[in-house]
This record gives sequence, C-alpha cells and structure tokens, in this order.
Amino acid sequence: MANGGGGGGGSSSGGGGGGGGGSSLRMSSNIHANHLSLDASSSSSSSSSSSSSSSSSSSSSSVHEPKMDALIIPVTMEVPCDSRGQRMWWAFLASSMVTFFGGLFIILLWRTLKYLWTVCCHCGGKTKEAQKINNGSSQADGTLKPVDEKEEAVAAEVGWMTSVKDWAGVMISAQTLTGRVLVVLVFALSIGALVIYFIDSSNPIESCQNFYKDFTLQIDMAFNVFFLLYFGLRFIAANDKLWFWLEVNSVVDFFTVPPVFVSVYLNRSWLGLRFLRALRLIQFSEILQFLNILKTSNSIKLVNLLSIFISTWLTAAGFIHLVENSGDPWENFQNNQALTYWECVYLLMVTMSTVGYGDVYAKTTLGRLFMVFFILGGLAMFARYVPEIAALILNRNKFGGTFNKHGGRKHIVVCGHITLESVSNFLKDFLHKDRDDVNVEIVFLHNISPNLELEALFKRHFTQVEFYQGSVLNPHDLARVKIESADACLILANKYCADPDAEDASNIMRVISIKNYHPKIRIITQMLQYHNKAHLLNIPSWNWKEGDDAICLAELKLGFIAQSCLAQGLSTMLANLFSMRSFIKIEEDTWQKYYLEGVSNEMYTEYLSSAFVGLSFPTVCELCFVKLKLLMIAIEYKSANRESRSRKRILINPGNHLKIQEGTLGFFIASDAKEVKRAFFYCKACHDDITDPKRIKKCGCKRLEDEQPSTLSPKKKQRNGGMRNSPSSSPKLMRHDPLLIPGNDQIDNMDSNVKKYDSTGMFHWCAPKEIEKVILTRSEAAMTVLSGHVVVCIFGDVSSALIGLRNLVMPLRASNFHYHELKHIVFVGSIEYLKREWETLHNFPKVSILPGTPLSRADLRAVNINLCDMCVILSANQNNIDDTSLQDKECILASLNIKSMQFDDSIGVLQANSQGFTPPGMDRSSPDNSPVHGMLRQPSITTGVNIPIITELVNDTNVQFLDQDDDDDPDTELYLTQPFACGTAFAVSVLDSLMSATYFNDNILTLIRTLVTGGATPELEALIAEENALRGGYSTPQTLANRDRCRVAQLALLDGPFADLGDGGCYGDLFCKALKTYNMLCFGIYRLRDAHLSTPSQCTKRYVITNPPYEFELVPTDLIFCLMQFDHNAGQSRASLSHSSHSSQSSSKKSSSVHSIPSTANRQNRPKSRESRDKQNATRMNRMGQEKKWFTDEPDNAYPRNIQIKPMSTHMANQINQYKSTSSLIPPIREVEDEC
Repeated sequence: MANGGGGGGGSSSGGGGGGGGGSSLRMSSNIHANHLSLDASSSSSSSSSSSSSSSSSSSSSSVHEPKMDALIIPVTMEVPCDSRGQRMWWAFLASSMVTFFGGLFIILLWRTLKYLWTVCCHCGGKTKEAQKINNGSSQADGTLKPVDEKEEAVAAEVGWMTSVKDWAGVMISAQTLTGRVLVVLVFALSIGALVIYFIDSSNPIESCQNFYKDFTLQIDMAFNVFFLLYFGLRFIAANDKLWFWLEVNSVVDFFTVPPVFVSVYLNRSWLGLRFLRALRLIQFSEILQFLNILKTSNSIKLVNLLSIFISTWLTAAGFIHLVENSGDPWENFQNNQALTYWECVYLLMVTMSTVGYGDVYAKTTLGRLFMVFFILGGLAMFARYVPEIAALILNRNKFGGTFNKHGGRKHIVVCGHITLESVSNFLKDFLHKDRDDVNVEIVFLHNISPNLELEALFKRHFTQVEFYQGSVLNPHDLARVKIESADACLILANKYCADPDAEDASNIMRVISIKNYHPKIRIITQMLQYHNKAHLLNIPSWNWKEGDDAICLAELKLGFIAQSCLAQGLSTMLANLFSMRSFIKIEEDTWQKYYLEGVSNEMYTEYLSSAFVGLSFPTVCELCFVKLKLLMIAIEYKSANRESRSRKRILINPGNHLKIQEGTLGFFIASDAKEVKRAFFYCKACHDDITDPKRIKKCGCKRLEDEQPSTLSPKKKQRNGGMRNSPSSSPKLMRHDPLLIPGNDQIDNMDSNVKKYDSTGMFHWCAPKEIEKVILTRSEAAMTVLSGHVVVCIFGDVSSALIGLRNLVMPLRASNFHYHELKHIVFVGSIEYLKREWETLHNFPKVSILPGTPLSRADLRAVNINLCDMCVILSANQNNIDDTSLQDKECILASLNIKSMQFDDSIGVLQANSQGFTPPGMDRSSPDNSPVHGMLRQPSITTGVNIPIITELVNDTNVQFLDQDDDDDPDTELYLTQPFACGTAFAVSVLDSLMSATYFNDNILTLIRTLVTGGATPELEALIAEENALRGGYSTPQTLANRDRCRVAQLALLDGPFADLGDGGCYGDLFCKALKTYNMLCFGIYRLRDAHLSTPSQCTKRYVITNPPYEFELVPTDLIFCLMQFDHNAGQSRASLSHSSHSSQSSSKKSSSVHSIPSTANRQNRPKSRESRDKQNATRMNRMGQEKKWFTDEPDNAYPRNIQIKPMSTHMANQINQYKSTSSLIPPIREVEDEC
C-alpha cells in the first residue's frame, strides 16, 4: 500500500481530467525546491492531507496508472509549462546530438561529393585532352573559351571565399589586437557561463522557468549567442572542417549552446551538460600569455598544470552531479540522490587522492561506472600533477622574484661558473675585513639552483649576498637583477673545464647579452685562452677605457711563471700581494713567522698628499718607506703631450728624473687600507716631527686639496682607483725623454735596415723560423753546452687544448733586456703539440725544441737540466681527467723525477761557465757602475733537489705531493704550504682574487700586466687580434724609448757594493742605499729556509718575505727582489766579454750561454791561426765531451763521429781563462753570458 500510495499520489496528479490538474497544482506547491523529483511517500502524504474526499479516488486511480513520479517536474501557474509536469531532458540532449551528428554527416557528405566530383573532372579532363589532340588545334581553340570562362568564375569564387576565410582567421587569432580582445572576451564569457551554472546547480536539474522573468537565463542566452557567432568565425577560418568539428571547444559548444535555445522555446531549464564550460579553463595559460602576464617557462608550466587539473576536476564533478541527482534511466530515475554540486567536487577530490572517506558516494549505476574509469585517470593525474605543481610553487618562490635595492647601496651581479668553490673563493676575497667598508650587495645569477652547501654559504652571508635563478642570456632575468643600475657585472669562468675555447665562447656570449641589454654596464670577465680575448674587441660597446676588463688566466698564469724564471719566488710574492690574506701571528722564530708577516701585505692605491709635490719619485718612495712605513712601487702617469693626453700609463719605479705633481695616484704595498691613507693625510708642517706613523692622520691646517675639488677622496678611490669618472685628477708629470739624456746610446744603436724588435718596441723579434730549424735531436742537444737557460717541460699531444706558450715566452723576450741577457728557452715535449704552438712562437729568438718526454732522464740530461736557471713544468692534459686528484699526475711525476736525479761534479769547468761572471756593475774594479740583473745559484749542483723548479698545479691539494720531506697538512691552504712559499709551485686558483681587486681598483690589473707580461698593452692585443703574431718593426726613437722601463731582478748580498749590509745589516739601510745609488727599488727577500738556524744546513730551499720592515736583519745568503732601471750602456760594456761566431752580427750581441759546435764547413772558412789555437785545447775538450757523454745515458753510437769540436775548444778556453781571472770573486748578481 505504501508503493501503491506513492504511485497513486503520482497518478492522481498526472491523470487526465480537471481534477488531475488541480491536484497537480496542489502537489507541486509542497515539493521542496532542492529535490529533483517527487518522492512517492511525500506525494502520497501531501495528497491525503490536502483533502479527504479525494483520497479514495486517488487510491483507486493508482491501481490503473503506471509509476510516473520520477518524470514529474515542479510547475507553477506563473510559468507556462507542461501541465502534466513530465521531464523533457531528452529534448535538450537531442538538440545537441542532432547538431553534432547532423553537422558531421553534412561534412562527410560534402567531402564525399567533392571527392567524386574531383574524380569525374579528372577523367573528363583526360577525355577532353584526347579530343583536342584528335580534332586539331582549330577546334581546340574554339573549345577553350568556355573552359577559360568557367575557370575565371571558379577563381573569382575561390578568391572571395579565401578573403572571407583570411578575415575570419585574423579575427580569431591572437596576432592582432582585435583577435586578442576577441579571444580574451570569449574566455571571460565562458567563465561567466560557468559561474551561472554554479548558481543554477542549487536548483533542480530540470524546472520550469520564464525566460522573460529569469535574469540568469537571459544572461546565459546572451552569452551563448556570442558563442554561436564565435563558433561561426572559427568554422569559417578552419582549414580542416572535420577536425574542427571534433575539437574539444567545438564539442563544448554543441552540448551547451543548443540547449539554451530549447529552454527558451520550452520555458524550462535543464542543467544538463553545461558543466562542460569548465573545459575552457585549459586555455587560461594562453590567455595570460596573450596579456603578457606569463613570461617564464616555469610560470607557464605551472598555470598549465593547474588549469588542466582544475578543469578536469570541475567537469567530472558536474557529470556526477547530473547522474546522481537524475538517477538511472532504466530504473525510471528512482535511484537518484540529492547531492549539491560542491559535494560532488568533494567526492571527486577524495576519490583522486585515494582517501575515500565513504561519507559521500555514488548510488546510481551511471555514477559508479563513471567513477571506475575516473579513478584510473584521476589517480594518475593526481599523482603526476600535484607533486609537480608543488615543486614549481616552492622553487619559484625560493630563487625567483626580483632584486630590490636597499638604502642606496651599490650592487654587483656575478654570473658564469657558479659553484661552491668559485663562490667561496670570491666571497672570501671580496668581503675581506682588510677592505675599507665594503658597502656593496652581491647578486648571483645562475640558471641552476644551488646545492645545499652553496645555499648554506649564501645564508651565512645573507646580509650582503642574494641568489636568483636565471640566465644572463635572457633579458627578463637581467631585468630581475636590475642590471641597468648595477655597479658592475662579474663573469666567472670554469678553470677546470675540458674545452677552454667553449668556456670562453660561453662567457663572450654572456658579455654580448649583457652589453646588448645595457651598453654602459661595466663588465669584468675571466677568460681562459689569450687568443679569445680578441673576440671581445668585436663587441661595439666593449671599452677598456671605461672599466671593462678581461682577466686572461692563461696570460697571467704563464706570465707569473715567466717572472719566476727571472727571479725565482716572484710568482708567490705577486700572488700574495694581489690576494687578501689575514695576518697570522706566530711567536716562534721559524720561517713561517717571516713568511706570514709578508703574506698579510696587499696592493692598494691612494692619491699622494700635496706635501710630495715637486719631489722626485725616489725621494717620495724613501720618505714613504722610512716615515710612513709604506712601500710605493709605482704611480699613474698621464702624458703631457697633446697627442697622447688621454692615455694613462702605470710607471713602475720610473727613476729620479720624474717629478711628482698634484693629484698623482700612487701604488702602495701595505697591510690594510687604513695605513695607505697616511700618504694622503701627510702634511710636512704638522707631521714632520712625528715618529709614530699611526699618529699621522688628517690635520686641521689649510691644505692644498681645498683648492682642487677634482681630487678624489680615499673612499671613492677605493672603488674606481682614481681612473674613471675623474679625468681632471690625473697627474701631470714632468718626464725627460730618454733620448735626450746625455750619454744615451739608443740613437747609436738604431739600425733602420734591421728589425730587432716588434712594431711596438716592447719585445725582441726575429724573422719567422721554420720549426725544423729549431728542433734538436738528443745527440745534437747533448753536444750543445747549455747553461743559464730555461727548460720548459710540457705534456701535451695532438688532441690537447693549447695553453698559449707565447704568454710564457713574451716576458722572457721583453725589450728592456739586452739581447745578450736573454735566456735561451728549450722546450721538451711532444713535437705534435709544439707544432700547434709554433705559429705563435716563430718570431722569438733563442728558442729550441727537443722532441721527447719530460719523464725521460736522457732527454733531461741532454738539455743540461742541472745547469738551467729554471725548469718549468706544464701540462696541457690536466683538464681531461674526471678525477681531480689525478689531474696533476704528469707534473708531479716529472717534478719528482727531476728531484731524484744525480749529477757528477767532475765537469767543474763547465759549471764555472754556468755560474756566470761578475757583472761590471757590481765589480768594484769595473769602470762600469750600472747594476745588472742576475740570480745566484749554488756553486755546483749534484742532485736534482737543488735544481730550481716551478710546477703548475690544477688541484691545490696536490701540492702535498711535490715535497716529500715537508710536514704540510693535506687540508692546509695553498698559500700556507712550503712549495708555494718557496716559489716551486703555482696554481691558477690564486688568480681568483683578481676579480675583486680589479673591481675595487681598475688600475690593479694594469699594474699586474705591466709587471708580469713584459709590456703587453691594449694596442698590442689589438695587433695580435688582427694578425695572431708579432709584427717586426724598424728601430725608431719612439720604439727604442719603450725599452726604458723597469724590470724585476734579484740582488745577491755575498759580494759587491751591498756586501757590507749582508752580514747583520738592516733592510731599511739596503733599501735607501739601493734607491739613492742605483735607482733600484727593493720590495722583498728570498731567504734560505734554514737561515735562522744557528747550525749550518745543507737545505737550499728558500722562501719569500714580502716588504720586510726597516729594522729587519739581513743575512749574507739573502737574495733581494728589486725593480731596476734599464741600462742603456750595458750592451756596449759587455762587448769585450763575448766572441761572436757569426760575422753578420755585431760583437755586442750574445745569447744566453748556448755554445754550439759548428759544422766542418764553417770551420774550414776560418783563418788558419784560429785553427792552430783550437788544436791546443782539443784534447781537453775531448775529455770534457766524454764526461758529458757519460751523463746522457746514451749508447756510444749515439754521437756522430765526424763532428769537429775545435771551434768549441777555443771558446771554452777563453771562458776558462776569464773565469780564472775572476775566480777570487763571488758574483753578487748572476749574469747570462754567451755568444749568439
């Protein structure tokens, strides 16, 4: 009776007759608005409570009527709807299905007819062509006219259709403003239609509504009219109509637009498939890109993932809401349940996340079937999209964003090779406490997020360091870090990369990108290869005069090593000077105490006080050292000539002919920046009687600086070094032309027909030589007496990257050396590798090559490694090994191999020759008083440990393997190890500090190049960039004047004019005497490691002491680092000490102790008197040759039998006699003597 009652209630309201209609009205007024259909029991109770008289009739009629309760919809008198209240969902669905399948049928039918027409036309065309051939040309001409007219009509029709299609395509595309507005408007209206669906979802699935009174229905109707018009535009513009008909957006229009028109016609609303409008959210990222809101790939990807996830989620929820509130059709819609749309959204989320609480679930068969398939796809989507969305959100917030400047502080951008090692080295030097108030923020920009260690490093310096993920090749990322307002941009290079040229190309591209974005930005970049610096000159906005600098690591590394060949240990001293080191105090009297005191010194610049105006450079230098406790080594010089007024040069120890003028910038060696300010604050009136330099501070008297506003303050100097932004502050120095100095012999040496120097006059030059002419076999090298030379042991092969040996040879061929002072250079290595380097070396004199390997002792003995002034060990294969600990294996093995070699002392006469002769400048009996460069070595070398060696290392920790007898901890920093302190090891990592030094003072890099490269200038670099080789030039007064520049030397204290100070004297007395007497500027000591011990030691290791104090006590074995002037008369004064073996050369030209055995043909051309003199010493030289043969580890047949050694004996006899005459003197400075 319950079911029957429910059915009766429904039947009475739906039955025929007027009573049924009245009952239906009464029934509909009691139905809750949130229910989608009438429940049988509620319908029955409502019917019975309304009227007792109609209860029996309703019950009787329910027996005959079928159950129609699920088909009844609520109706009212105000809405003209079906009086029976039956559902018409099928009408709405049918409109969509008919539209979709009808259009699909029409498209397929059109394509079929078009295909058949094409086939028929193709066959008919062939028949007509055959008829034309058979009927002749006259008939063919008559039949062509109607065909042409048809083709013109078709062409006109096609042209019209194409124009309409193009117009429609422009309207819907985002390439024009109209298209973008239309696309954005369609998306916005789609979201509006979806919002209307959310509002209507609270109503029953189907209900009667009056279009003229329902505001939401009117708005929805207007939206869908617009969608219909837009659909037409898309259809016209589509190239493939079939695929367009099957697109997602088209399907959405099919199932949302036609039902709206049906609802107006039927005065009823059906939610139906309107939820498909949520699929339009997939295009959200495209809309944001059209509006230029999304610019990065991460943001686009994030919005794509979110839009796909949300649209799928909302669409599936709409389907569940439809089927659960409607019920299954085959169950007569009786198994429905009342669920709101947002409950369905909740159900889908807990289903995708596999939680499934069970409080809400699907009851209908359609709903459960849909959930089965949705779990498979939704779970996969949830598991993939949600973690990726979370990762994008977290990463984007961590290293994204935009840099914001704080309180007017400057900031720099650092990019390139950003790793834990490079960043830690950079920050350690840049933020060093010795720098005066570093108020600069550092912004790192890199395309890879930092690892945990690097991120921790950034957090430790969070007050001054920020990291942003991005690329300098992307203008958007450059805008994020405010590159246009940055003070400078620093680019770090990967020193350990396998392909240096590729790394340089990457950095050059970074420079191009940054300069293209902001041409005025100052850039300091690291370069690995010297020849790649030329590419920077191709960038129009690259201007070294405005502060742009390229720090070439290969150029400086090999330059440092080359200077060590001239003064051993200089590479260590220079590396420590340009690095910021903290002072480490040691109480014990050990060599580390004095070494670390020198390590704490750095290079600074400061403007000189007006008290120094009018004084000569040596006078100012002595005053600074004695009174201010400062060591000034150079000044900035601006030429007084009009032609070169804009050029500024760094003059190192220029001499006493130069007078200091107002605003002169000085280069000082001091322990911190505060000490250097004494040179700026010094006042003769106020500070003349002060003995404590710490009391020298700014005085209150009237100073000349008040009258010169162009002079920079010390704080501003610390940033730009006084070079940029202050053109009026340059010194105006009065300098005498060297050509006008009395006694100058430069004009006498000028020969317009001989090219001795390159076109700039900075380097010795010779005509290009073929490599075959400089190659020595082992036998030829063994019969060539080499001494005082430089042996370069190099590892490399055909596939190795070039290291640029030209940068090693150029400082050794500087023109401020006389030709006879040049040390001969012998390369020992693979001939295949050296052939690749030879193109840049063939213009340098005194260069030889011994094909072989540095690990062969026979090759090393053949080049007299025990008689060399320096042995350099290099490797071009270091970066080709993944294991960092093995990168230096070749150099370490070669170094240990040389140190383990033993040599016999029986050839003392040859050793005497290698010791050199007492230079005229240091000999009290010599009429020539000019000091000459030299190095002192032990009287004889019997073991390889005493051979001067400098080894290049890539990995700093490998320095522990060079000396087996030291006690260095493996974790000790490189500068604290014994091999580095002794100058026997050099690592490229010490050059990292040059980035910071160059930023704070752009003159520092110029000073380093002047000291290290032997005179390389920007003009010379531009010339090498054009020709990749030095160009020879004739000697002119201008080029010869370039020889008059300072050079580094080592001064011995065993004998000579300074011998009285060597035994217990003060370093300050030596400094003043050398400066006043010879214009030599002393700046360090190279002392024996065990010199402080009271007992004698056999150890010959030395260490570097930088800028010792005035009262520092000297010992006789000390070697003094000094900057000495060029001696114009040294070449002529030495002419009597050598005998030329070439008639075409003058007697003043000598090589670096290379004595070659001439051929027999040359011997026959000499006078007989000389042959007779040669015979007197033939026996002695033969015996010496046999002794040398024993040391070369070669078989007896390795020596050619027909070589005549008589010419050699004459030369050796002369050398022996000369040695005997001076045997009582110990040469204070070693001089290289030989004939060319």
